Amino acid sequence: MEQEREEEETQVDTESDDEDQQIYNPLKLPMGWDGKPIPYWLYKLHGLGQEFKCEICGNYSYWGRRAFERHFKEWRHQHGMRCLGIPNTKNFNEITNIQEAQELWEKIRERQGVNKWRPDLEEEYEDKEGNIYNKKTYTDLQRQGLI
Repeated sequence: MEQEREEEETQVDTESDDEDQQIYNPLKLPMGWDGKPIPYWLYKLHGLGQEFKCEICGNYSYWGRRAFERHFKEWRHQHGMRCLGIPNTKNFNEITNIQEAQELWEKIRERQGVNKWRPDLEEEYEDKEGNIYNKKTYTDLQRQGLI
């Protein structure tokens, strides 16, 4: 019985040695859920060989298109945009260069300035007869006593 126990202990030791061995990974593939490198075809399928750098995130590298697209919603990118004084909206997806982001933000602000509501020109007033005037015309007619 003692011999059997010793044999069992040696078997357990050899099994643990197999698990402790380093896994052969010459291509430096990322590890899968089971602790082994993912297959090369899967690595290529997901485009994990492509590196995307984001200057807004401090030149952080993202490996694969999916990780790159997700990073626009992550804290690092949001913080970089906040530091630049730019809101992190969908308009700025795919923009990783600080200069490009600032130029786009200036264009958006200019466009919003043109479409801004100006009360002196667009505010409407109605007289007793039902005629509609803008604010300037209405105040001028009131001063003249025509309304």
